[in-house]
Amino acid sequence: MTTNVLYVLSPDPSLILVLFTVGELYDLDAASLQLKVIRYLEKQTQSLCCCLLLVSEDNQQLSCQVVGHKVLKTEISFPLTFGQFGQAVEKRQSISLQDVTEEEHKQLNSTLGFEVLSMLCVPVECRATSKVVALACAFNKIDADRHTEADEHTVQHCFRYTSSVLTSTLAFQKEQRLKFECQALLQVATNLFTHLDDVSVLLKEIIAEARSLTSAEICSVFLLDVVSHELVAKVFDGGVVIDDELRIPADQGIAGHVATTGEILNITDAYSHPLFYRAVDDSTGFKTRNILCFPIKDGHGEVIGVAELVNKTNGPWFTRLDENLATAFSIYCGISIAHSLLYKRVAEAQFRSQLANEMMKYHMMVSDEEVTRLLTVGIQCVGEIHPSFSSFTYTPRSLADDSTPSAVISMFEDMGFINTYKINMNTLARFCLMVKRGYRDPPYHNWMHAFSVSHFCYLLCRNLELSKYLDDMELLALFVSCMCHDLDHRGTNNSFQVTSKSVLAGLYSSEGSVLERHHFAQAIAILNTQGCNIFEKFSRKDYQRILDLMRDIILATDLAHHLRILKDLQNMADVGYNTKDPQHHNLLLSLIMTSCDLSDQTKDWKTTWKIAGLIYKEFFSQGDLEKAMGNRPSEMMDREKAYIPELQTGFMEQIAMPIYKLLKDLFPRSAELYDSVTSNREQWGRVSHKLDVKGLPDNISLDYLDAEFEQLQNGQTKDNDTNSKSSIPGKCLAKYLYN
Repeated sequence: MTTNVLYVLSPDPSLILVLFTVGELYDLDAASLQLKVIRYLEKQTQSLCCCLLLVSEDNQQLSCQVVGHKVLKTEISFPLTFGQFGQAVEKRQSISLQDVTEEEHKQLNSTLGFEVLSMLCVPVECRATSKVVALACAFNKIDADRHTEADEHTVQHCFRYTSSVLTSTLAFQKEQRLKFECQALLQVATNLFTHLDDVSVLLKEIIAEARSLTSAEICSVFLLDVVSHELVAKVFDGGVVIDDELRIPADQGIAGHVATTGEILNITDAYSHPLFYRAVDDSTGFKTRNILCFPIKDGHGEVIGVAELVNKTNGPWFTRLDENLATAFSIYCGISIAHSLLYKRVAEAQFRSQLANEMMKYHMMVSDEEVTRLLTVGIQCVGEIHPSFSSFTYTPRSLADDSTPSAVISMFEDMGFINTYKINMNTLARFCLMVKRGYRDPPYHNWMHAFSVSHFCYLLCRNLELSKYLDDMELLALFVSCMCHDLDHRGTNNSFQVTSKSVLAGLYSSEGSVLERHHFAQAIAILNTQGCNIFEKFSRKDYQRILDLMRDIILATDLAHHLRILKDLQNMADVGYNTKDPQHHNLLLSLIMTSCDLSDQTKDWKTTWKIAGLIYKEFFSQGDLEKAMGNRPSEMMDREKAYIPELQTGFMEQIAMPIYKLLKDLFPRSAELYDSVTSNREQWGRVSHKLDVKGLPDNISLDYLDAEFEQLQNGQTKDNDTNSKSSIPGKCLAKYLYN
């Protein structure tokens, strides 16, 4: 029986060598096949080492899997544009060591691990396709300075018979690799789609999978905020979730370029790329070598995010294979992120439904009888409510609770809103009653607080002639926002909502200003209630504008917002208010809203003292809840630790006084407000010297506080010694003042 044998002619016609049997040849994997061929080439060309540089299918890069008798753990790859090697492929001509540059020579030494003294590099063509599929390289001719033409012929003869087999074997290996990649991507899909309920966890999983698939050192994922046109990162490499989001413009830098163009960007040398920002590396000591940045798109092909991979760990740069993997991976990312966001919206809808049901249990609709009863009183002139009603010295809290809706209607009338905007009286009455009913009854953040804030807004409009600075719609939005700014307040702050994972936090925490967004949402809910829309006669454009104004004004009641714009407010006060500057309008509206919200601090000392009692009573209730939850409340919330005079002094100096100083700078006629706040701060300083205890019994109430207040006003203490501290028993002054 005849055995099929493959023969290769050497340059010496008399020498016929058997390379391998045909059956064995086709049973080999790519690495084993290369080892067979390389051993043959080394022997026939008398070379110290040989290797094959395989040309990728897209003719973009060269890769090396076997060097000499060693199969590399990590495949070496580099662009086909790499010097003379690329020319050898393109021109189908052999090259020697004399043809390569010094840089290429160094690269060879580094790759092979020894000094290359001579080289022969021969293009290998596939007989079936006539394409160059590899470069056969022989290094360091034994006992000679360079390789000969006979060596070149030996290589050519070898691959005349083996190139087709090599091509077939490499194709099979590629098919196996693709199968592995598909299995890996299916596993990726499984991993990603099990984390749709939490975007942060999903992003952590995406980062881990992206690093694993491409062997990247670090990875970052940015989501596109289409409203602000920014790329937002909240999760960083290693699964770190940061408190404050990192935001960068969506059209700047490498990530911005990918987000804008929607195309993958493979950067082999980061420092030489014009879009790379090197200052971060300089400041951190980290060295970015290469970057693979790819877009994440939704089912409609729209970019929803960007993933950025940095530093290939098992190669000099990211390869075309990595690009293909990233492209396939990005599809899974896009689908999973889109579904995660959809899941979030569904969860929000459930929270809204739960919240609506909760509110419906608490609130009752306004009856027609209540509306009729309110309108029967008629619109009183503000002077009839109280002679000082339009004065800064008037205390709106002195008005009876059931008289406040009528007083609100009187202010609507006095400011001209009813006639200007043709507001239906039945609608206005129902709206006022609904807003009043929309407030719960915590010690401080209740309807009487909202009424006081609205009254102060009225005072500013009247006494400072705000109509010269703001247009009618801005003034209307401001006044209505004052009425609605704390709707459905629960007596706890934003921090408590988040830490307690309340329904409100589930609905709004991702946007910040949890309570303020809820207050605005409740205002919209009331406006959408039948018979309550006081803006019903507005055009579509005006209606949208006043809702936008109300949203911004109510969000401005978050003191965190005030602190963010404080520098801009000071700049506006320094240069002077410009009625033609929209930004000045926004800043002034925010400043006025904040000054209205804190207006209790501008009243007489007795009122300010009592209001502090209400505030801290509410604070301590929250502190008690936090303790019950196993959390540690802040000092001002802790009835066992808070020292109110000191806390109030700090609040007056750091928050209240600067606000009314800005108001005074803009409106000199408001100077009395700043003076009143300053006077109250001095009074708190005096109280701090007279009441320097931290403890009072549980049964002492605000009524006892009134008696102590009278003694302080008269310059006396409980033991009639003005030089001694109060000796009231217990553990905490805060507990005494606000129990």
